[in-house]
Amino acid sequence: MSAEDTRTAPSELVSGFLAVVSLAASALTLFWDPLRVGPFAVLLALISAAMAPKDARLPLIAVVVGAVAFVVGVTIAVTTNNPVY
Repeated sequence: MSAEDTRTAPSELVSGFLAVVSLAASALTLFWDPLRVGPFAVLLALISAAMAPKDARLPLIAVVVGAVAFVVGVTIAVTTNNPVY
């Protein structure tokens, strides 16, 4: 019997970590200043997607959630007359 090499590449681990940090920042975008946190979250998600393998789903989810959270956060801030930055 031969064992398969199931080690994860370091870039995949970093990509997953960046995606999770981006998701947390996206959640923060809804409740805090969206123009300060939103671009940071989307940038982290895009870097994570660039580092990830082709079949990874978490970075794609992070990009979508970051973009939606940015739009929703700005909409909430504008409609409630709160500062956007």
